[in-house]
Amino acid sequence: MNVLTTIHEQLVFASDAQMLAFGGLSCWVGAAICLVMERLRSRMRSVERLEKVGWMPWTSAFVALAIIGGGCLAVSLPVVLGNL
Repeated sequence: MNVLTTIHEQLVFASDAQMLAFGGLSCWVGAAICLVMERLRSRMRSVERLEKVGWMPWTSAFVALAIIGGGCLAVSLPVVLGNL
C-alpha cells in the first residue's frame, strides 16, 4: 500500500515537463504494443482470411504513437534531465 501511495504522490505533484515525459513514454509503450500486434497479425493469418475478417491499422497507429511520443519526450527531457 505504501508503494501505491508514493507513486500516486509523485504523479500528483509532478511538474508539467514530468507529466509530458510520462505521456510520451506511454505513447511509446502503445507504439510497441502496436508493433507486436502487427507482427503477430502478419505471421499468423493468411491474406485471404484477413480480407474476410477486417483490417486494423496497426502500422498507422504505431507511426502516429511513435511520433507523438517522441515529440513529447523531446520537448520535456531537457527540463526533466536538468532537474536531476
